[in-house]
Amino acid sequence: MGVVVRDMMLGRTIVSIFVSLVFLTGCSVSEPENNPKSDDPIPAAVVTVQPASENELIVAAGTVRLRRETSLGFTTGGKVASVRFEEGDRVKRGAVLAALDNSTVAADLSTARAERDRAEAEYGRIEKLFKDGWVTKARLEQSEAAMRAARARIQSAEFISRTSYIRAPGNGIILTRNIDAGQVVAAGTTALVLGEIDKGFVLRVPMTDSDAARVRVGMPAKVLISAVSDQPLDAVVSERDGRADERTGTFEVSFLLPGNDRLRSGQLGKVEMEVARRSSASFTIPANAIFGVRTGEGLVFVVDAKNRVKQRDVDIGKLTDKDLEILSGLKEGEVIVTRGVEKLRDGDLIKPIRTAK
Repeated sequence: MGVVVRDMMLGRTIVSIFVSLVFLTGCSVSEPENNPKSDDPIPAAVVTVQPASENELIVAAGTVRLRRETSLGFTTGGKVASVRFEEGDRVKRGAVLAALDNSTVAADLSTARAERDRAEAEYGRIEKLFKDGWVTKARLEQSEAAMRAARARIQSAEFISRTSYIRAPGNGIILTRNIDAGQVVAAGTTALVLGEIDKGFVLRVPMTDSDAARVRVGMPAKVLISAVSDQPLDAVVSERDGRADERTGTFEVSFLLPGNDRLRSGQLGKVEMEVARRSSASFTIPANAIFGVRTGEGLVFVVDAKNRVKQRDVDIGKLTDKDLEILSGLKEGEVIVTRGVEKLRDGDLIKPIRTAK
């Protein structure tokens, strides 16, 4: 009886397996084939490898500033009597921007003048007595020294009186105001910062030492400031720092901008300029053509005469916004895949789509 049961169960199992196989076979036959056959060419963008140019493009961001931003202050300390302009105000050359309370200065000047008059009169009297033989030469020299000291105090008091005012050294804009009326300031304290309009605007850009070393005063550049224009402005390198910033290690390069009423200090801009290529790169290729990147190396797909792709190792150099330098591994005239590399495998057949590099 047990043998019969086992035989019946085994039979049912065989039937189930057979039915399943028939079902699966039917499904596989009836299901439409959506995937392309392995021999169907895969569309892929390609480009012909060309030698690298002697120049490369530097792209950097910076901030618009007035070319000359001058810190102004009093040469002597005192109490601020008035400040006549606010930040953002335009001023003309020679305008009085701020003044100290000169009541004490005026009193000191009057005292110095009175002391000078007394010392000169005393010297005249002593000189007459010396000629008559009533006083010694040492006494005459002492009186002469006192007279000269009194005259020097006059010059000092007059200087303090003249410098109790801050005057605009040129036409400009008040960029910073650090003082108010009634405030007591020390000599040399920055009271105002004046941007001189007559000197024009510059774009100040921090650059690495290697990039800054290839920049020379007078080199042309294109500057795009979106707040001013959709078109780039023609600029020229006007200055380059002689030493690096201690905090960032970068060198500041200034690009002189053409006159434009919409320029304002603090606007952001981007500069593009061509400089001599610093590497020995043989070629440059689009950056998206590389894959499998390792330290100093990567892979590209090279297209043969039958439009099949083959992986190849290349030595890579500097990466820019658009291109990647290739130091070795490619030859001029070879065709490589630039887009669609993620869909390809070694040996795949492609349909080349030519694109500009």
